[in-house]
This record gives sequence, structure tokens and C-alpha cells, in this order.
Amino acid sequence: MTQQKQNGNIVAIVAMCFLFAMISFVTNLAAPIGTIWKGQFGDSGILGMLGNFMNFLAYLFMGIPAGKMLEKIGYKKTALTAMAVGFVGLFVQYLSGLVGGSVTTGFCVYLLGAFICGFCVCMLNTVVNPMLNLLGGGGNRGNQLVQIGGSLNSLSGTLTPLFVGALIGAITSSTSIADVNPLLFIAMGIFVVAFLIIYMVQIPEPHIKKGKDAVATKAPHSPWSFRHFVLGVIAIFIYVGVEVGIPGTMIFYLADPATGLGEGAASVAGAIAAMYWLLMLVGRTISSFISGKVSSRTQLIVASVVGIALVVLAIFMPDTIKVSMPGYAEGSFMLKEVPVSAMFLVLCGLCTSVMWGGIFNLAVEGLGKYTAQASGIFMMMVVGGGVLPLIQNGIADVTTYMTSYWLVAVCLGYMLYYALIGCKNVNKDIPVE
Repeated sequence: MTQQKQNGNIVAIVAMCFLFAMISFVTNLAAPIGTIWKGQFGDSGILGMLGNFMNFLAYLFMGIPAGKMLEKIGYKKTALTAMAVGFVGLFVQYLSGLVGGSVTTGFCVYLLGAFICGFCVCMLNTVVNPMLNLLGGGGNRGNQLVQIGGSLNSLSGTLTPLFVGALIGAITSSTSIADVNPLLFIAMGIFVVAFLIIYMVQIPEPHIKKGKDAVATKAPHSPWSFRHFVLGVIAIFIYVGVEVGIPGTMIFYLADPATGLGEGAASVAGAIAAMYWLLMLVGRTISSFISGKVSSRTQLIVASVVGIALVVLAIFMPDTIKVSMPGYAEGSFMLKEVPVSAMFLVLCGLCTSVMWGGIFNLAVEGLGKYTAQASGIFMMMVVGGGVLPLIQNGIADVTTYMTSYWLVAVCLGYMLYYALIGCKNVNKDIPVE
């Protein structure tokens, strides 16, 4: 029986790691697909990024409910619900390429699909980390499984824009979302397989509240009573916007004919954006080795300073200065000459890779019994990944792509402030036991 349970846990671990990758896959579909809609609406950056906005907007509505679902129905049922919702969201996006009528009609259907997918990834984000930790038995083994899942998440984020760019190729008047149907079918298939696996595997549910435990009691304080948490919530909102906005806007910048990449610019843009997510994988791996000796605060300070420097360099570098970077065009990988600004923006992936963990750890430090509630609030603030890139592309529409990165620089400046000053707990008098 013990051996059977162990085998079941291994299967569940593999399935959850795939779901960890699916979180990044579904999320990172939005920006490269946005290049299609951007071209169909007169090169509007705001409309091109609107699918990404809808994806992240769902977090605002689902962050806290997802946490309550864990308490009431447990990890397994929440994960199953998330996968069913994700399948529906991807299927609706597929339908957007089939509906008749105007382009606007298809776009509205696509936005609905992106919004539904947002509910899915929010629930999965709430489930996957604690479930992997639980399946690993907590401690170092549990943390190791979370790190493995996080690596697959970053790998998926690396491959998604690359695959979408390869399928799209050159943006023309005939380019449509139907061109990326193969990826949508693969994603729906993975959700179906993972659903069946999780459904058949026994998963421990130690945190379901039953009976008297299910009755909520009002505490005299909340996470909002802590200044460093409130400032951390702002920081996480800003961080997710920066993490998504840097590569998302860069894709639009490189795919724009004015940048001069020529035929297959969207493929090149997707491949170069993939390098950003690859460096996030590298950064997370390095951080996992040094976090035992280097504090979250120190890592956040260094990452913010270097990030600001890289973004400012990208802003001031003229498009005429080129650098060779790995790209994809004409059906094969090759080195492509791109503006050096793209290289500086890609390097920002090393900086953003450590920011989520750093901000979260600093913001919940000293919260004690309020930590679980704080986690739900943090999930709501992931909506920043939709809001800030939308604002950034609005700035780009009226100025230039590189000018819009001043918003990113200011946001990184706030994270530096939080690491230096805002993260200090000045409310230690509040009981947390």
C-alpha cells in the first residue's frame, strides 16, 4: 500500500510540474498573439496588449476566492476546476478564429477566452506551489520540488513566444489567430491528460476546513495593518507589470516594420523574447544556490539597481547600433542583427527573476497567522501584469517604444525604495500568534 501511495505521489508530482509549466505557457501566449491583433487594428499597441490585460485582470477577481476554494474543497478539486476552466478558455480563444463577421467580433471572443484563462492560471498559481511542497513532504524536499516546477515554468515561458513567433512568421493582412491553432490544441490536450491523472491520484488534504474550523472568526488585525506589507503589495503589483511589460513591449518593438528586421520580424521578436525568459530561468537557478547566504533584501537591491541601469541604457541607445542575437527566420535559427537596446532589455530577465520571491518574503516577514490571508491578496495584485503593460503601450502609441520604458525605470525605482526602506516592519507591536 505504501509503495502504491508513493507511485501515486510520483505521478501527481509529474502532473503538477506540467501544470506549473502550463501557467507560464497560457500566460505567455497573450503578448506574441497580440502582434496579430495589433496588426489588424492599425498597429495599436493598447489593443495588441489587451488580451494580456484580460488575462491578468482575472487575478483581481479570483485571487482571494482561489484561496478560499483551497480551504473549502481542497487542492485536488481546485486543481481539477482550474484545468477545466483553462480548457474552456483555450477553446474560446480557438473559436475566435472561426467566428464570422468583423475582426472586432473575433477579437471580443478572443478577449473573453483570455479572461477565462486568467481564472485558470490564478487558481493553478494558488494550488501548484503548496501542492508540490505537500507532495514532497515539506522541508528541503518540498522546496526542491517547487524549484523544479519553477524551472519548468521558466522553460515554458522561454519556448512559448518562440513557438508562437515561428507559427506566425511575417505579419501580413492574412495573418490570424488560426495560425497558432496547433499550440492551442496541444495546450488543451495537456489540460485533458493532466485532469485525468490528477482525478485518479489520491492527494492529501490537510488544510480543508471542516465543521467548527470552517466558521470564520474576525481577527482584530489583518495584513493591511502592517506598513511593510501594504508597500509590498504595491511592489508586487509593479513587479508583475515590469516582468511582463519588458518582453511584451519588446516583441511589438522588434516586430514593427520601422525597426527594420524585415521578413519574419515576428519570428525574430519571439525568439529574442524567449531569451529574456531563458535568463529568468538562469537567474532563478542561481538564486536557489545563493539564497542560503544572500538575503532577499540584498538580492532585490542589486536586481533593482542593475535593472534600472539596463533599462536606461536601452532607452538612450540609438537603433542604428546593432548587435547579433539568436533569432528565428525563414524556418531556421540564426544570428540576427537587432538594435542593441533589445540586448539590454533581454538581460533584464536576470534581474526580474529574483524579484517575486524577494518581495514576497520581505512583505510577509513577521505576519505570522496573517500570512495565508496575505498570500491571497498577493495573488490579486498579479493584475499589475495586465495594467502596467497596457499603460506602457499606450505611452508607446503616442511617443516611441523606447520612451515607454521610462515607466519601467520608475517602477524599478520604487522596488529599490522598497528594498532599502519600505520593507522594514514598523508594526512589531501587533500580535501575530
